[in-house]
Amino acid sequence: MNASAATPTTSRQKPLAGIRVLELGQLIAGPFAAKMLGEFGAEIIKVEPPGQGDPLRNWRLLHEGTSVWWQVQSRNKQSVTLDLRQPEIQALVRQLVAECDVVVENFKPGTLEAWGLGWGDLHAINPRLVMLRVSGYGQTGPYRDRPGFGVVAEAMGGLRHLSGEPGRTPVRVGVSIGDSLSALHGVIGVLLALRARDRDGEGQMIDVALYESVFNMMESLLPEYAVFGEVRQPAGSSLPGIAPSNAYACQDGYVLIAGNGDSIFQRLMKAIGREDLGQDPVLAHNPGRVAQIARIDAAIGQWAAGRTQDQALEVLNAARIPAGRIYDIADIAADPHYQAREMILEDTLPDGTPCQVPGIVPKLSATPGGIQSAAPALGAHTEQLLDHLGVSPETRARWREQGYI
Repeated sequence: MNASAATPTTSRQKPLAGIRVLELGQLIAGPFAAKMLGEFGAEIIKVEPPGQGDPLRNWRLLHEGTSVWWQVQSRNKQSVTLDLRQPEIQALVRQLVAECDVVVENFKPGTLEAWGLGWGDLHAINPRLVMLRVSGYGQTGPYRDRPGFGVVAEAMGGLRHLSGEPGRTPVRVGVSIGDSLSALHGVIGVLLALRARDRDGEGQMIDVALYESVFNMMESLLPEYAVFGEVRQPAGSSLPGIAPSNAYACQDGYVLIAGNGDSIFQRLMKAIGREDLGQDPVLAHNPGRVAQIARIDAAIGQWAAGRTQDQALEVLNAARIPAGRIYDIADIAADPHYQAREMILEDTLPDGTPCQVPGIVPKLSATPGGIQSAAPALGAHTEQLLDHLGVSPETRARWREQGYI
């Protein structure tokens, strides 16, 4: 499906229509949050430094000098180039903030304050403003001034310790999950703050720390430690304390099988010809299965080893056992369910090159999100903004000569 027609036609406005967002962030966490707001109708004005712009434009694989990642992260945005370090530009930003509903930023704490663009400054200009601030360690606390990236947050938040095989070097999840989780928490915060503003008439600041966003996903790690002194360890592909749930080798790859519900376990054992295990009263409930997980895994592994992935999944799906392949991106791009759910959209790069991009999540029945515009060229909307703010041609010419825009 073409990206411009990514969602069903609806006569109702998108849920964030009329919300103006000023994005001052770079790279992943702040811009990802703004991207999601833009997909649901918010107007996103993205400020980039003159010259190179957001460093994400040059990350990973480039086409005609621009990252294809940029096409996803910056869709539905306007790009203006402003040097935020300059007092005249800072005054311009304060003028713009008076017209905005939300500011998104992910600078190191104290940076915006030094420019006269901190929360106190902007709240005084626009009391209804909602400001999302994403940083490594938050705006307060003894670590606030440390530089923080997502990979460090994943380590401090407890995720990196659990990733990988027992006894091996802890591994990265594979994507910038610390940044993305922080963006999602930031979006939740913005929506909550806008709802509170509707009720109370005043905006507020949202303080999102990368490490806290990761820690919020760590399930029962803390109470297990507090009550039992238990320090959960990496467990590879298995699900510790819940059995059976693991990746099992078939003749042509792995199949992930989650047979950890009591009735599901019985169906699984029948499907693989091991009713003896399914009817064993010791294995009827999860605690008993956890105690004998090696025995159960061996039985499932022996069954899987004699089959291809397709053969195993045919049996498991027929028995209503949660199971599936471990997809790489080629599998995702070819999968009919992704296509049916409009999660693979056909788009084009600026020179007309075809490019597939991810669809919109979550899916709203009456006011769905969508892609209204492609990722902008650097500074494509600068003149439009300066027109709106009444900046004279003479001032623009001087700013351009000085490299401010």
